[in-house]
Amino acid sequence: MDRSLPNLTHLGLARLVVVALVVALLVPAAVSALTHDPIDIESGTVREPANGSTVVSAQGFEARAANASLKSTRLVEVDGEGEFMREYDLDIGSGYFYDVDPLPDGTVLISAGKHNSSFIKYDPETGQRVWTEQLGTDDTHDADLINGDELLVADMRNYNESADDNEDRIFVYNRTRDEVVWEFEFERIYDRENGDDYTDDWTHVNDVDKVGEGLYMASPRNMDQVVLINRSTKEVEWALGADENHSILYEQHNPTYIEGEDGTPTVLVADSENDRVVEYARTNGTWERTWELGTGGNLNWPRDADRLPNGNTLVVDTLNHRAMEVTPEGEVVWEYYVSWGTYDAERTALGDEPGGPTIREQGMEGEYALNGSASLTPGTNDRGTFAEWLSATFAGTPLSGPVGWFATRWSHVVPWIRPTWLRPWAFASAVGAVLVGGTWALGDLVYHR
Repeated sequence: MDRSLPNLTHLGLARLVVVALVVALLVPAAVSALTHDPIDIESGTVREPANGSTVVSAQGFEARAANASLKSTRLVEVDGEGEFMREYDLDIGSGYFYDVDPLPDGTVLISAGKHNSSFIKYDPETGQRVWTEQLGTDDTHDADLINGDELLVADMRNYNESADDNEDRIFVYNRTRDEVVWEFEFERIYDRENGDDYTDDWTHVNDVDKVGEGLYMASPRNMDQVVLINRSTKEVEWALGADENHSILYEQHNPTYIEGEDGTPTVLVADSENDRVVEYARTNGTWERTWELGTGGNLNWPRDADRLPNGNTLVVDTLNHRAMEVTPEGEVVWEYYVSWGTYDAERTALGDEPGGPTIREQGMEGEYALNGSASLTPGTNDRGTFAEWLSATFAGTPLSGPVGWFATRWSHVVPWIRPTWLRPWAFASAVGAVLVGGTWALGDLVYHR
């Protein structure tokens, strides 16, 4: 009797089951591809008209793929009612738009580019550049116009290979004299072991602001810290956070300095990797967290937060592709979606980071969840994403730590590679199909060797 037939039958049946499972896992991807209409530029919640127009920068992503056109970098201006006004017509090649600062004369200063970044003074009314500076920096996220004719620049990715020296720094460039007139290198305060790869993107200093006469606040993201630097002494006046202490800050972006009426130093900051916006007040040399926005989810890698004169906060929620005005209690009163990967938002009539009352002055200290959003992107609605489901499923188990870490990485990394026509759950299902099919194929190959 031939005893191999039952074995072949069992193997064939197993193959059929695997094929059926792979097909079932691919069905959501096919449905998503046929039915999903990704958000491009669209108004969300508008409960209260904004004070004038808002300019929003979207970083985009340069990967050349079928969905690349929907991951474009752009600068969009919308009016107070959330109606599209215009898109700034600027050709920056394959680079990105980052920081945008409204200036008193009605123009804007834009930090743009990747290699040999450009700092552009642009007139939205004429659609023309007023001037452009290129200072040999790479992937610079922020430069501010100070003292009339000087640029205060956050200079990252500045490793000097010949000298084996990382020269990440902030510096002041005088346009009239065409020279750097002051600089501060982060090697003064950090060791090589701090931050990220010393020979590459060591500090990732993504923001610098003049917050007082001779006082510059910088955000070396990879150090999980915001520092206030004295121009004259080159000493650090104070530091908020510490490298690897992620309970305070975790790879933050774009801090804003506010002082209460009593002079209390206060920092509002997008705590990006922690998916929240936080505010800290400094009393008697100690920082206290007075406000947290984003408890319970619905923020995905925020990268900007500015206090407005009315006490609300203008928040940029990067991987949910939106800018929104939020009350201290977390209610969204104005919202606009711009694909892809929002970076900065400013109210043009108010200027760069206008400031307003601190949370403590408003008597609104506490932790708040977002509410009132139009929820036009998958990560903003009540149906949890794959990453949120994963974290919730393993919460309270011995695996909660590593699974939570993986879920956070998934939510922050996958959007950059996921095609825009695939919803998050459909993409997770497609990945499952690849894993199941690949594992079976590998096992089948080993079995038949």
